[in-house]
Amino acid sequence: MAGTRGHAVIAYLRGRVVQRGEGTLVVECGGVGYEVALPAYLCAQWSPQEGETVELHVSYQVSANHPKPLLVGFLRRAEQEFFERFITVDGMGPTRAVRAMARPVHEIADAIERRDVNFLKRLPGLGERTAQKVVAALHGKVAKYALLREGPAPAAPAVDFRDEVLEVLTRQLGHRPAEAKRMVEEALRRNPHVGSAEELFQEVYRAQRQAAREEDA
Repeated sequence: MAGTRGHAVIAYLRGRVVQRGEGTLVVECGGVGYEVALPAYLCAQWSPQEGETVELHVSYQVSANHPKPLLVGFLRRAEQEFFERFITVDGMGPTRAVRAMARPVHEIADAIERRDVNFLKRLPGLGERTAQKVVAALHGKVAKYALLREGPAPAAPAVDFRDEVLEVLTRQLGHRPAEAKRMVEEALRRNPHVGSAEELFQEVYRAQRQAAREEDA
């Protein structure tokens, strides 16, 4: 991450909630209390109590313009990864992104892949111009996050890109192994020429969207 020179980067926290604020938690780890900001969608669906032990994947943000470190917490590593892609959009700083993420990650990623500017511009603090920037910068790069399912799951290493996709679908995105295998096999039948994990995620995503449209028809 840019701007982290001279700072110890925090990527993960496991500890006890000692204080709850509006959109923040203070988590005690090893006798140190870390203030962690939570994206808006997570605040709406998750409310840990004081004294509860939590585990958070953390995006550590600090820069010359914002020298005070900002820790943003997520239940799943895939959601942390999406956030760090989201803030690469021109004008989308970490604080703005935390507020803008008022909908679950899979919904925002799906809107980006569908180029749905109308959905994105309704996110807090975005507006049409920024929504167009988001689509221009991230379309074609976030299909795997549109496949997220409910419930956190640990990540695991992978071998080749097909195994990587299977691992992400099951370990990070919450699909059953048999379901993930079917999704990958169907995607490869549709397009046997995919040559990378990103291309395979795109094909899986397109297949899922097509199946959803057929069910709605």
